[in-house]
Amino acid sequence: MTLHPEFIYDFGSPNAYLVHKVLPRISAETGTAFTYTPCLLGGIFKATNNRPPMLTFENVKGKMAYERKEMRRFIEKHGLSAFQFNRHFPVNTLLLMRGAAAAQLDGLHEAYIDVAMRAMWEESEKMDDPQVFVTVMTAGGLDGAGLLARSQDADVKALLTSNTASAVERGVFGIPSFFVGDEMFFGKERLSQVAEEIKTQLNAH
Repeated sequence: MTLHPEFIYDFGSPNAYLVHKVLPRISAETGTAFTYTPCLLGGIFKATNNRPPMLTFENVKGKMAYERKEMRRFIEKHGLSAFQFNRHFPVNTLLLMRGAAAAQLDGLHEAYIDVAMRAMWEESEKMDDPQVFVTVMTAGGLDGAGLLARSQDADVKALLTSNTASAVERGVFGIPSFFVGDEMFFGKERLSQVAEEIKTQLNAH
């Protein structure tokens, strides 16, 4: 059986970066390759009436402090010392995610993801600035100007819209989310469950 677990992502989520750095270990452990699906987190929030944690829990005493503690624990556990919180946060990721859709269509997805994740969550770049976007992508070995232009193409916009709508239809309300077959999981804290479900489904066939 060939199983391709799916990772629903948007570069605006720091937890998406943290997950991205850990997924190769799960792939090696399970012998599976994750399919990355770019979706617009803002579109997911709008469609599901969800809000970012900093707004949802801003008046809950101790909640955000605990969330930060959990993030530190995850970073330490997995040795992700290159991570730094983007000083421009929140960054509007529409350009980045359209670029991801373009890269997906044009066979450049994996390289694009690595460059964008590093720029957002290691180098603290302001990736909603078109000039910064072009500079970063070009420095990463991609055609920055070409990607910027491509982000305005109808097929690129349609793919990102379709990906986002499909994710919501399947029950996604936030990022990072995962699918193993029809089973959905949300949050970096569920990675062990994702790995277990992969093994369960592989063993069932």
